[in-house]
Amino acid sequence: MATMPPHRHAPGLSARPGGLRRVARHLLVLVAAAAVGAGLLAAPAQAAPPSVDEIEAQIDKQWEQLEPTIEQYNKVRSQLKTNRKKSSELQKKIEPLALQSELALNRVGDLASRYYMSGPSHDIGALLVSAKPDTLTEQLTVLDRLAARERKEVEGVLAVRAKYDGEKQKLDALIATQTKQQNELAAKKKQIDGEIKRLEASLPKTTIKTEGCPTINGVANAAAQKAIKTACQQVGDPYVWGATGPNSFDCSGLTQYAYRAAGISLTHHTGDQWHEGKAISRADARPGDLVFFFSDLHHVGLYLGNDKMVHAPRAGKPVQVASINYMPVAGFRRPG
Repeated sequence: MATMPPHRHAPGLSARPGGLRRVARHLLVLVAAAAVGAGLLAAPAQAAPPSVDEIEAQIDKQWEQLEPTIEQYNKVRSQLKTNRKKSSELQKKIEPLALQSELALNRVGDLASRYYMSGPSHDIGALLVSAKPDTLTEQLTVLDRLAARERKEVEGVLAVRAKYDGEKQKLDALIATQTKQQNELAAKKKQIDGEIKRLEASLPKTTIKTEGCPTINGVANAAAQKAIKTACQQVGDPYVWGATGPNSFDCSGLTQYAYRAAGISLTHHTGDQWHEGKAISRADARPGDLVFFFSDLHHVGLYLGNDKMVHAPRAGKPVQVASINYMPVAGFRRPG
């Protein structure tokens, strides 16, 4: 009797149920691995948090947009103060002129009333009766001359008064315009304050170290020496926009404060300070000169030589010594 050959399983499959389960688990692992791999590839890369230097650079960039508005506010406020003083001085001059013109008009009115409206007085009547013709003619001539002199006096006073009235009207109109501008800027101030607070809130909580002023050589005159000494004494004081000292400053407030100590008056506005000094080339710049930045001149510092300056940079940064090369230099001016 022939022997039956043994039964053979299909290739790749185990005859036991456990073999099937191992194959299924292996497939599931492969599918899961593929899914995880695909998820990792699809997930966006986690961005690294910005560094302190990157945050500072972002704030500096935003400050460039704020500082021109701050300096415009300083300009209008300075102009308003100057013109209010002029208006007050002019008013003092107008008051006596008004009194003089009133008295002169009263004298002319009395004269006209006596001789033209009410008729001749008794004294004039007696003169007309008893006086000789030549005497009468002489008296009438005197009266005519007297009236002409009064008229001339009044005309002169009125002309001067009209001149001052015209100038005062111009000043009053200018003050009204600037008061409106200041009110508008006061509203802008709230916006600026809010923006500064937002910027300061984003500043990293670090201690800012301020470098002291270096030894200065080759200072031109006593005024420059005094200005440098005064400005350097403020290193570490906080920046407060619109402030002119003695304990806080903005950029033009610091330079104004430094040169005021040296007996030189500067306006609290970078644009005015640019015109209040003598133009100096960069090659001829020396310690004590003012160095201005940006095309609209919205920042200024006090030059110390060797490409260094002392300045009030911005909110969150105190008065400090820094390189002039981290901002675009517009030019140099020498006060005095």
